Amino acid sequence: MTKIEKRKAAFIDRDGTLIEEVNFLSRLEDLRLFSFAAEAVRRLKESSFLIVVVTNQSGVGRGIFEESAMHAIHAQLKTDLELDAFYFCPHLPTDGCRCRKPNTGMIEQAAQKFSIDLENSWMIGDKAIDVETGFNAEIKTALVLTGYGRNAARELTRKPDVTAENLLEAVWKITEN
Repeated sequence: MTKIEKRKAAFIDRDGTLIEEVNFLSRLEDLRLFSFAAEAVRRLKESSFLIVVVTNQSGVGRGIFEESAMHAIHAQLKTDLELDAFYFCPHLPTDGCRCRKPNTGMIEQAAQKFSIDLENSWMIGDKAIDVETGFNAEIKTALVLTGYGRNAARELTRKPDVTAENLLEAVWKITEN
């Protein structure tokens, strides 16, 4: 019986962290990668991180856009950034699902599928709920000040392990250890 090797992962929020915040992004032509996103992902991969995007997408549940539009955006991001996996929650905040951040359902699904070493993994995002998701999953946390990050920094009662101007700076802090 062979032992399965566990991998560390960087769970990364999508909007405001990897890409510019666009309220209910649904069109490829509105997709804007941050200029530092590719370098940040490359550095994480060079440091043996699995790159997993975890994103709340209630626009699907609200009927604002079709799930197929979101999948087209994710396919483009996967091509542009060589991301390993996407997990999304289409539910409304009031639906009470296990997958919507700050709940840990997306992280749990990915951890099971990819045999992820949560002890050495990170949750990176620009909102308080991203950091809270990391706390709830008992993984390390990084808050980026892009997107909603500056407001989130003031909202949090418990501080993340890392606070950085953007994803690339966070990645440098995470990988320099």
